[in-house]
Amino acid sequence: MSAAAPQPRTKAGGLGIYAAAVFAFLYFPIVVLVIYSFNGAGVGGFPPRNLTLEWYRILFSDRAIWDAVLNSVIVALAAVMIALSLGLPAALALDRVSFPGKALFRRLVLLPLILPGIITGLSLLMFVRYTGQKLSLLTVILGHGTALISVATTELFAGLQKMDRAQEEASLDLGANYWQTFWRVTLPNLSLPLAAAGLLIFTLSMDEIAVTFFLIGRDNTLPLEIWGRLRRGMTPEINAISTLIFIFSVALILFWYHLRTRGQSSAEPLLAAEPESFQGKLR
Repeated sequence: MSAAAPQPRTKAGGLGIYAAAVFAFLYFPIVVLVIYSFNGAGVGGFPPRNLTLEWYRILFSDRAIWDAVLNSVIVALAAVMIALSLGLPAALALDRVSFPGKALFRRLVLLPLILPGIITGLSLLMFVRYTGQKLSLLTVILGHGTALISVATTELFAGLQKMDRAQEEASLDLGANYWQTFWRVTLPNLSLPLAAAGLLIFTLSMDEIAVTFFLIGRDNTLPLEIWGRLRRGMTPEINAISTLIFIFSVALILFWYHLRTRGQSSAEPLLAAEPESFQGKLR
């Protein structure tokens, strides 16, 4: 038999240039923002000169900004708890239970992701007014948690779809009940999807504007504080806080990557354990 003819190598030069242009289009504005956060001349002037940390010093002494940061963190953490606690049962129902209207329910779960934020925010505002509640951080927390339940449900449902059910079946065969199997087998196997959903919900809540705008009271969150200041003009402190937000976002990505790689390297099937020891853990 004659050897197969070698396939011509695809020239990737043009594709590489195109990819570089796309990345430059995406990230060059961020690079400019970071550089100008150190510009001694403020937001104007090109090229940047007299590099300084003065704007960061002013930022760290700006109490209104850090009060808004604290409010955003409180709202985001509470939204994560609400969305995960309600999204997990919904994901389990979609994956493990058959009930009338399941197909419709599965599509309705995605509705908050499809609807514009202004529609979701206005609907939640009407509901809050109907119940007689005053606008505050509590209403923002409830709004974020409600709007982001769909994110938790879809992420956890995807994790359940990838899970090996043999471990749960072995747990039940060894005498554990459904609650023990859930706490000792199912939930630990969902640690990575839970972490992924939590980080995604936290990030989306931190930069949410539309829902927050309709439900906020006297206390501002960070996006609304920045938006309010931008209406009065661009200031160097905005560049500085935006740079810190970018660094925080990159740190979250690296943290998630570390969790994923560590989970993949240390994962061992529970079925590899001796039946006696496994049964003892379930008791």
